[in-house]
Amino acid sequence: MTDAPPDRPDDMPIVVPIRMGSQTGWMQRLSKGLARSSRQLSDQVVSVFTTRPLDQAALDELEEMLIEADLGPAAAARVAEAFGRARFGRESTESEVREALAEAIAAELRPHESRFDPLKGPRPRVVLFVGVNGSGKTTTLGKIAADLTGRGAKVLIAAGDTFRAAAIEQLTVWAERAGAQILTKPPGSDAAGLAFEAVTRARDEGFDVVLIDTAGRLQNKSDLMDELAKIVRVLKKMDPALPHETLLVLDATVGRNALSQVEVFTKVAGLTGVVMTKLDGTARGGVLVPVAEASAAPIVLVGVGEGIDDLQPFDARAFARSLVGLQP
Repeated sequence: MTDAPPDRPDDMPIVVPIRMGSQTGWMQRLSKGLARSSRQLSDQVVSVFTTRPLDQAALDELEEMLIEADLGPAAAARVAEAFGRARFGRESTESEVREALAEAIAAELRPHESRFDPLKGPRPRVVLFVGVNGSGKTTTLGKIAADLTGRGAKVLIAAGDTFRAAAIEQLTVWAERAGAQILTKPPGSDAAGLAFEAVTRARDEGFDVVLIDTAGRLQNKSDLMDELAKIVRVLKKMDPALPHETLLVLDATVGRNALSQVEVFTKVAGLTGVVMTKLDGTARGGVLVPVAEASAAPIVLVGVGEGIDDLQPFDARAFARSLVGLQP
């Protein structure tokens, strides 16, 4: 993307809000990262639909395959129906099968595609990160911080996971790597108080973005979710518009268990975006489809590795094509 200085007008358009690495390199990593999911889904479909004309029995079989690939019953039915409209009664080549399936899946995902742009709108832009332990939340925050500072933004990180010393240390490393400033407190400190202090400091010192980490909490632990709700309440007392963004970071390897996380975190924190990480570590990449449909918030970023370039804006077409073994 074209770099923009922190003091540009708020209405200046941003071509691609997250610029990590080249698009060509990213597309290659996306295809490689989704290879396991692709083999499970598309290879099975291709083996069936290139051997006979598509009929209703074959469509029923396709729907079952899509459910097994974690697309969920509702989406599987719609994708099978769309696939049938494109290929019914016809013999198909392998390429035609993959293309038709990719288009049907992309059509499911396009309404849930959006861009995450933390340099647009009021300053400082306050972004809250939520999710369970192990989802990649802290790493995602660090990658975003590095991208923003690389674009000239002044970034303050708030190490709000005050329950784990290791989390504070990990985020401190990311802050140093990114060239961002960080606010920390001793383990056991009040996370809501730290969030308040971070926003106050950002306002006083002219920061562009505040990225607030939170403790990785299981969505079925009411006391931990209450602490997250407290952070949100404290921010809203400062300004009803805060936080400007709340991103839920999900681990693709948990499959459909991610759906319950979407439901609970939406109620507690009011999500504005979903980040799906670790798509390279699972054969269940299709779960992004029901996750997208379960959330009122769009999918904004996806990750396929640990490198700083392995987090990119979500592109429905590229994702769908990679999922069925086509080049994006």
